[in-house]
Amino acid sequence: MQGRLAVSDAGRDILSSMDIFIEKIQHLRGLMLGVSLSALILAPFAIGISSYLITHPKFFHLVENENEFGMLLIVLLVVVLVTSGIWLVTGLQQFRSLNSWNRRYCNYLKKREELDKDISSKFHLDEE
Repeated sequence: MQGRLAVSDAGRDILSSMDIFIEKIQHLRGLMLGVSLSALILAPFAIGISSYLITHPKFFHLVENENEFGMLLIVLLVVVLVTSGIWLVTGLQQFRSLNSWNRRYCNYLKKREELDKDISSKFHLDEE
């Protein structure tokens, strides 16, 4: 009898540990969603400003007149474009991943609730 009880307690400990772990991931998901949304908003903004500056008619005039500063400006704008592009792609991937996680987590909660109801009704635990 004690062997069964120990296994049952260990099973409950594992399940409660998993629930705690999943809840912590859900909490971190909110933070990751904020990072993802900032990438989806700020990266296109930086790309837009950089693109505007590069395509502006006076940009090439500035680059021609200011040799060293013009080259530095070109390098900085290219770095901003590349970094923002990477940030945007990463933000999109993270956003998709978080949506997938949220869907699976909701399914897990539904199945867990259904299983809890089935077990309660099977063993008459809801009649107290």
